[in-house]
Amino acid sequence: MEQKNLNVSVNEGDAFFCHELSVNYNPLQFLLDFKCITPRVDVRSKQGPVINIKHNVIMLDPYHTKQMLELLTRVVSDYENDFGKIVKPKSVEKMEKKIKTKESGDKKTIAAPTYFG
Repeated sequence: MEQKNLNVSVNEGDAFFCHELSVNYNPLQFLLDFKCITPRVDVRSKQGPVINIKHNVIMLDPYHTKQMLELLTRVVSDYENDFGKIVKPKSVEKMEKKIKTKESGDKKTIAAPTYFG
């Protein structure tokens, strides 16, 4: 049998840090929308801050979504076995407590930071 060379080109794309994730589905697929939200402020500009939002959407069929869930479950378990339980950072707990104070109508209202000023 004659051996043939196969040229493969891999486009790895840019590294992407995800600040937010939304997951939706329809009868045929799951849609994972990874978002990176970055406020940009130019002190020379008379306009307010600009919000830069990048999206990377991954579409999976239901079977592969289930496989991904099983893989993530296993990898997170392995991580916790190696490095300890993953816990919510104290700063996030503190912010959630401040937000609850605001939502409860308490007189001590603390505004949560927002990307939209």
